[in-house]
Amino acid sequence: MAAGGEEGSAVEPEQEPAAEEQQPRSFKDLGVTDVLCEACEQLGWKVPTKIQIEAIPVALQGRDIIGLAETGSGKTGAFALPILQALLETPQRLFALVLTPTRELAFQISEQFEALGSSIGVQSTVIVGGIDTMSQSLALAKKPHVIIATPGRLVDHLENTKGFNLRALKFLVMDEADRILNMDFETEVDKILKVIPRDRKTFLFSATMTKKVQKLQRAALKNPVKCAVSSKYQTVEKLQQYYIFIPSKFKDSYLVYILNELAGNSFMIFCSTCNNTQRTALLLRNLGFTAIPLHGQMSQNKRLGSLNKFKAKARSILLATDVASRGLDIPHVDVVINFDIPTHSKDYIHRVGRTARAGRSGKSITFVTQYDVELFQRIEHLIGKKLPAFPMQEEEVMMLTERVAEAQRLARMELREQGEKKRSRNDDDDTEEAIGVRNKVAGGKKKKRKA
Repeated sequence: MAAGGEEGSAVEPEQEPAAEEQQPRSFKDLGVTDVLCEACEQLGWKVPTKIQIEAIPVALQGRDIIGLAETGSGKTGAFALPILQALLETPQRLFALVLTPTRELAFQISEQFEALGSSIGVQSTVIVGGIDTMSQSLALAKKPHVIIATPGRLVDHLENTKGFNLRALKFLVMDEADRILNMDFETEVDKILKVIPRDRKTFLFSATMTKKVQKLQRAALKNPVKCAVSSKYQTVEKLQQYYIFIPSKFKDSYLVYILNELAGNSFMIFCSTCNNTQRTALLLRNLGFTAIPLHGQMSQNKRLGSLNKFKAKARSILLATDVASRGLDIPHVDVVINFDIPTHSKDYIHRVGRTARAGRSGKSITFVTQYDVELFQRIEHLIGKKLPAFPMQEEEVMMLTERVAEAQRLARMELREQGEKKRSRNDDDDTEEAIGVRNKVAGGKKKKRKA
């Protein structure tokens, strides 16, 4: 297709008619080949999601796509299946490139490609920061079929890894494009667009349509078809959303109360800073909860380790900064708690999108202190609904304050110790050492009591 129509038609993409009366009920109906239908079956994907129903047939016709879909809507399948089907028809190395904003999301997309493509021998490589470039260069030298990368590290390899180029690339996917651009990867994306063939298929997926995304769409897509599943900011229908209004000094006690009230569920708790994530994880561990942190100051291996422990249900509480709010598909999150309210209302949508995924139900509870009222009103305005208050027994919360205060004191000590250790060696994780500190302190207290 000639680059003609780039100016005119790319600005206002042609709107594809909504999937006729939701006709397609299976991946086969969408035109997906048998071997890939079997792979979907093995992954437990029984019926296609809305975005898959809209995007897959159009992608299989060889059109460029702009997919606007809320988080948790099955976007990865919407671009992975058409790419794998095209790869089956014309096998080739360095066939597709997927750009993502975060490392965790890159690993997750890679897992889905490997799972869907295992029976046809698809090889994918993840190229992200925080991992040794030498081993990545060796992986690229093997010419995988699919590269999943964060823009910064990919540009680094394009400029510095001998013999590596993307001149034969057939597919480019930009997943979470709004977030890639918000993280100021614009120059990197421009560099990548310059060195890949103009004659390629491009899929651009974004939860929100910002001015930057529109600009990128004009630069990168030809006559795209728009597949919009959510026209405005919205959260999934099966998500029960609540708030609690509390004095900020009792935040920790309220958190412990809710974890006790909803015991037996798996929780994802969002904090605004790495330090608060670490502190709250230590606090909860001191109170006997199986909590694990995930934040940007942890090494890449530890971050993946935390994620895997939580995914494997070895831990029931994951405390995270917004590094984890986008795109992470952890299937069994029952409750999302916004311990610190997000400063950007859009982040609320992504955080609560970690639960009630793929048709399941879920709960979210947002903590609102006296300082957060305005931010909370903005969130309600954005999602277009007033949230109900979560039912609470104040006196039961107050009964917890003494135990919580003691756990806070221990957590502060541990944070200090970890800080000192970090200066002498690498950071601490879910290790025996933290437990050792706790036992020492507990032992000291017993001796005092005896005395």
